Amino acid sequence: MSYNLDLENRFTYHPPVGDQAERYEQIRAGGRTFAELLAELCPSSPELTRAVNAVDDAVMLANAAIARHDNGAEG
Repeated sequence: MSYNLDLENRFTYHPPVGDQAERYEQIRAGGRTFAELLAELCPSSPELTRAVNAVDDAVMLANAAIARHDNGAEG
């Protein structure tokens, strides 16, 4: 079975257009705020590390969604 891996889109540089750079920053700021909350409320542990890593992954994936599948228009 063959899957469409969308390699061209995944491995192409997508310069920001329109309001994308601003939205990237909003997502990063929200991720950092949440990660800081986790660090404040949770004990230092492997689980905390994994939780912060998951936030980092979510930020990267959200920004990739914008870069790869958005034409620069809001929303």
